[in-house]
Amino acid sequence: MGLRERKKEKTRLAIIDAALDLFLEQGYESTTVEQIAGVVDVSPRTFFRYFTSKDHLALWFHDHGEEIILETLADRPQDEPPFTALMHALRAVLTDVECSTGEDAERFLKLRRLLDANPHLIGRSVARGAQTERRLAEVIAARRGADPDKDQLTHLIVAFAMSTMRVGFECPRRDGTVTEIAARMAESIDLAERSLRPGWDL
Repeated sequence: MGLRERKKEKTRLAIIDAALDLFLEQGYESTTVEQIAGVVDVSPRTFFRYFTSKDHLALWFHDHGEEIILETLADRPQDEPPFTALMHALRAVLTDVECSTGEDAERFLKLRRLLDANPHLIGRSVARGAQTERRLAEVIAARRGADPDKDQLTHLIVAFAMSTMRVGFECPRRDGTVTEIAARMAESIDLAERSLRPGWDL
């Protein structure tokens, strides 16, 4: 990453951190883009270079996870069964979680608190996840030589894989630490892989 990219990433993370603190201190709905930008000492226009809205910022982890999954799928052998390729992609997300810095972990736990305090954001998170599934369905359908608008099995493969991730992230909470979340993800992925009968070429 060059100097320009490092500066942009530093600004992006500063905006996220300022927003999460404001959301938790004074409430999500009460926090404005102008307030977030003011804490970071940037203009609202700069804010919108990084995020299209408060919702986009609050659900930034979807963008991050989707990027890892798509990049991993692009690197997997084209003749690899799609479900196997998706499991490798989920393990790449798991590795990213396990390699989180202290700042990354704190950021993610703040986000979990934000979602717990604002149930309407959970609905928006589900909608954002559906966008990711549609993008993944296009990739998986291409691997299978199928039409994503007509091939139901493609969508079932993607839905099963992404449900594995949701279970790992969300159920049950236990102590709510990043270590616990990573352990749940690993357990969930292992269970999903063992759930398919030997010989299923998914």
